[in-house]
This record gives sequence, structure tokens and C-alpha cells, in this order.
Amino acid sequence: MAADQGRGVRARALTQALFERLAALESGTAEHARVRGALIEANLPLVRYVARRFRSRNEPMEDVVQVGTIGLIHAIDRFDLSRGVQFPTFAMPTIIGEIRRYFRDNVRSVHVPRRLHERWAQVRAATEELTVALGRTPSAKEIAERLGIPEEEVLASHDAGRAYRVASLEAAQERDDMPGLIDRIGYEDPGLAGVEHRALVRHLMVQLPERERRILLLRYYRNLTQSQISAELGVSQMHISRLLARSVTRLRTGNPNES
Repeated sequence: MAADQGRGVRARALTQALFERLAALESGTAEHARVRGALIEANLPLVRYVARRFRSRNEPMEDVVQVGTIGLIHAIDRFDLSRGVQFPTFAMPTIIGEIRRYFRDNVRSVHVPRRLHERWAQVRAATEELTVALGRTPSAKEIAERLGIPEEEVLASHDAGRAYRVASLEAAQERDDMPGLIDRIGYEDPGLAGVEHRALVRHLMVQLPERERRILLLRYYRNLTQSQISAELGVSQMHISRLLARSVTRLRTGNPNES
């Protein structure tokens, strides 16, 4: 925690110094562009911090960060050092607004009535406030009490909030270092191709004479040799060979009753 606070203090000091340098430079010059680029780089952690709040949208985190960076650039270009406001305080609403505009304009695949869309914005804001106050995710009832609306409206607004396009298969899940959905999809089992064949063989085998069925089972399921089958059944190996050949032919032709 102390290390994070130290990095935050250093980042604010660096940002302050860069803005002071930027204010003394003429726009359009190479040095102005260099300092502006340094400001963007120094404040990218702020963009990533904001982007993590949108994990549940199942969008690739890289895309969200890129959109948030556009908001950061707008904030840098509009920031007035003389107002005495800390840059993160000024930039946060711009970054959040840019990301929300991205989801609103590009991500929704199902039309949501304006009333529900506005209600969802209220529910989302109340959820964030209550999460901070309670230290946990609030229930629909708690959100409804906070907003003074029926619980059914909270649930309906949650449904409206899910009206986004389907999640990218490459979208990171929960954390950037976790695999995307595509890495969790099961592979095609090559054994599935033999299921139908096994079912057909089983159907034909039950129609074979009992002795021939037993010989097939001993040969291909217990992996006994013809001599071992001959010893177990008390018949010649040549007879076993003939019965096996005839049974296999019947199964291949799909007619277990032919002679």
C-alpha cells in the first residue's frame, strides 16, 4: 500500500512538471509533441485503473484501454494548470465518459428503450456507491431502496445492461493474465467419429449366433489369440479361424443372418 502511494505521489509530481513544461511550449513543435507524449505515457496507469472497472463487459481489455487512452488525450489537451485541480481528478470523468460512449455506440446489439437505458445508468451508479459503502456487492433490494424504485425495475435494468454484443472469444476473463473463452472451449474428441460405428456393430453382433458372438468378444475385446480361444472353447484353431472370418464378413456386409 505504501509503495502504491509512493508511486502515485511521484506520478502526480511528474505530471505537474510536464504540464508546466507543456504550457511554456508552442503547440505544433517537436518539443511540445514530445512532452505531450510523455504526459500520455505517465498517465496510462490511470487509464488501466479505469478500464478494469469495465471487466464485466467481456470486451478485450486492450480495446477498452485504447478507448480510455483517447479520453486521456482529450483530457490532456483541455487541462488548465492554472485552475489548481489535480489532473487525475480532471481526467477521470473524461476517460470514463469515452469508454461508456464506446460501449453505448459500438457494443450494444439489442435495442434497449431509452427509459431502461437511463434507469440502468442510475442502477449502475447506485451499485458502485453501495459497493464502496458496504464493502460488497449490494442486492437488488438494497439498490431499489437506495433509488426509491421497485425491485422489479432494478432487475429489469440489469437485463437491459446485459444487452451487449456477444463476448469476444479472445476476451480476457476477470484478469488480463487469464485465458480467453476460446482457450476454454473443449476440443473435438476424435473418438466421436467411432460412436455411430460402435453402435451399429453392437446392433449387428446381437443378431449373430451365440458361439460366433462369443468368439468375436474373446478375440477383439479380450484380445485373445486364435489358439487361446481354441483352448478355451475346446474346438480346433482352424474352425475358430473360419468362424471369425465368416462373422467379420457378416458384420462388414451388414447382414448377420447370411450363411
